[in-house]
Amino acid sequence: MTEYRFIEPLDVLYLRGNKLFGDAGSYGEALMPPWPSLAAGALRSRMLADHGVDLAAFSQARERLPDLSDALHACLGTPQKPGDFRVSLFTLACREKGQVQPCFPLPADVVVTAKTLDDATYLQPTTPHPALSNSYTLSQPPLLCAADPAKPQSNLWLNAAGMGAWLNGEKLGKDHLRRGGELWQFDHRLGIALNGAQRTVAKGMLYTAQTVALNRRDGRGQGRDVGFLVGVDGASDLLPKDGLLRFGGDGRGAALQVVSGKDVLPAPDWRRIEQERRFRLVLATPGLFADGWRLPGLDADSRWQGPDGCTARLVAAAVNRADTVSGWDLARWRPKSAQRVAPVGSVYWFDDFQGKADALGKLAAEGFWAMSDYPDPSRRAEGFNNLLIAAWPK
Repeated sequence: MTEYRFIEPLDVLYLRGNKLFGDAGSYGEALMPPWPSLAAGALRSRMLADHGVDLAAFSQARERLPDLSDALHACLGTPQKPGDFRVSLFTLACREKGQVQPCFPLPADVVVTAKTLDDATYLQPTTPHPALSNSYTLSQPPLLCAADPAKPQSNLWLNAAGMGAWLNGEKLGKDHLRRGGELWQFDHRLGIALNGAQRTVAKGMLYTAQTVALNRRDGRGQGRDVGFLVGVDGASDLLPKDGLLRFGGDGRGAALQVVSGKDVLPAPDWRRIEQERRFRLVLATPGLFADGWRLPGLDADSRWQGPDGCTARLVAAAVNRADTVSGWDLARWRPKSAQRVAPVGSVYWFDDFQGKADALGKLAAEGFWAMSDYPDPSRRAEGFNNLLIAAWPK
């Protein structure tokens, strides 16, 4: 069962990416949205602290520690072999009138050009004329049919109603969209490096760090509280229900709130998908795949082998420029290996689907871990390779 928590930062957040930082005059750019591993590390550390486990001993443990209960060990395992804990959802969310609603990055198959946000259009996979030559590797490049050229609007997000409409291939309106500026602002902070041995400032080591200030209601209660919504599988009711987390760089405080699992995520029309024998797939968290942007289960002819024997043909994909994830391994006290990932919001179109919708539902619930493992098992616990299944727009 998936448990959901709303994480509400109490201060600005230091959300570092993996760009080099440390020289005099450095500029530390924030990563927004952050990787799901941020929530995984904060929650797992809080769970250990709540049960009185020595964090340093746990980080070095290769076997079960004596002070770990059976349930906690099954959930968290060890740093080398994580247990059942898995972040299954991590995205921005807004709390309005006591209700927490998720917000999702705009999928790559939606283009909005008007400043009024009222002309959202779906890309359509199209078979090119035989006389046209192109370097696209799949059979139907996704194209935008527009009367005039225009520059797409950037940094747009779908609210819960918008994601529900997208999952069912329905028309998107301006009421479904939010600008990133409505959710957060960047705040720049000046700092100076410290000499840890002498406990003095390091001469000439001024730097600037970009922090993230999530929007909150004003003194009159106007606006919305913005935070992060995280879903966790395999926690067996061990997930903290309230209190504080150390969240992001410098361990800034964030409050926890339980969110009911009912209707957190909208669902597509599974019957329609099964009848039409085609669907779309969007990455809800970064995708760590052995073959770059190509999904697990694809053969050389772009035939996809899914869970429980289902199959489909990949005809198109809209994948933005690859990102790189790394991070800091607290257990081994060293950087994690840098790995290229398919970014959040990447969309894949499949036709000739053979199988039951239940198999796609299993894939959406378990992510690509339902059909293949990754060499680093910690990435499963950290929430990578999660996805949503959607109907193909008519």
